[in-house]
Amino acid sequence: MSAVQSGGVDIIAMSALLTTTMSNMETTVKAVEAAGIRDQVKVMVGGAPVTQAFADEIGADGYAPDASSAAKRARALVA
Repeated sequence: MSAVQSGGVDIIAMSALLTTTMSNMETTVKAVEAAGIRDQVKVMVGGAPVTQAFADEIGADGYAPDASSAAKRARALVA
């Protein structure tokens, strides 16, 4: 969180390869909110088991199913 607070961070991007790690994405979103910096950074999620519905459920700003579309989505989020 200190990197976001110090500035220069526009996006926190997370990828999961297994469903067992997806809960950490929600934990991260909640930690960003608890730190009071949710308005300073966009949160993106993706990876094989991740869906748009899951991204919406945890409050992520963006979702991408693969790296190529993640780059495009990231550019759109910070534009």
